Amino acid sequence: MREQQTSRRRFLQSAAAGSAALCAGGLSLPGPVAANESKPEPAKVGISFSLYGMRSLKLAEAMKACSDIGYDGVELDSGRGQSGDPEKLSAGDRRDVRKQFQDVGLNLPCLMENMPLLTADARHRQNLDRLKAVGELGHDLSPAAPPIIETILGSRPDRWEKEKDKMAATLEDWAKAAEASKTVIAFKAHVGGALHTPEGAKWLVDRVDNRWIRLNYDFSHFQLRDFDLEKSLSLLIDKTVFIHVKDNKGRLGNFRFLLPGEGDIDYVTYFRLLKQARYRGSVCVEVSGQIHGKPGYDPVAAARTSYVNLAPLLAKAKLRG
Repeated sequence: MREQQTSRRRFLQSAAAGSAALCAGGLSLPGPVAANESKPEPAKVGISFSLYGMRSLKLAEAMKACSDIGYDGVELDSGRGQSGDPEKLSAGDRRDVRKQFQDVGLNLPCLMENMPLLTADARHRQNLDRLKAVGELGHDLSPAAPPIIETILGSRPDRWEKEKDKMAATLEDWAKAAEASKTVIAFKAHVGGALHTPEGAKWLVDRVDNRWIRLNYDFSHFQLRDFDLEKSLSLLIDKTVFIHVKDNKGRLGNFRFLLPGEGDIDYVTYFRLLKQARYRGSVCVEVSGQIHGKPGYDPVAAARTSYVNLAPLLAKAKLRG
């Protein structure tokens, strides 16, 4: 019991410290809120759906489906060639999409722009231009509350020690692009990437030490490597501004991702920890390509199943009405 109390106290202390850092310089971000913060209790946590899992649908159709199911928002897939690609959306298109968000009552917490961090110099410069363009798109679509940009970083787990310093240096360049468009970039650890541990994510975000670079927490990738939920979340919550949720079956070397609620992640405990940390932001369902790439995949059914599995648990944790 004493060990549990100590762990919980450290968890809340890390959240409070992170909130102070996030608010430094007047930047207001999603993430944890300090217990002693003077402003009122933040709005309930939103539940969103990543349109990465609805690539087969037109954007308007996907947004309406998510709204009808009950989601608060969607993560727009801004990857090249996708419905949210800034190169495909003219000024008029952007006005239309912004109106669609208003019409269906959805918010836009995040843009998915998965790009490798370590590339040749020419590609690196292109990536910086791309990040700026995606940030500008976010401001056009949601000027009152611009979305963050989330990404994985690529490479392989066995290259972490060799590449981590270069990754930090490259992220510093990304931070400049993020600041230019006033858009936060949140990276996440991936089971198959160079960055694949909670400790690595903590080291990297602290090494860069820039308010425009934050974390996307996705426990499913940590669970596959047998990392503990509470310990990993406690380590990272102070810099976490976005959360992806999905489940999995199996362990490293023999696994497959599942819809949230179809595996053994303890979402009751998960959401209780978010409540204790006074997390403000979105809990976003991400359907893995292992699922949406299969023949016969039904994106609306997947979104509905995920919502039915998660929404009651968010309400039970008093994170959502």
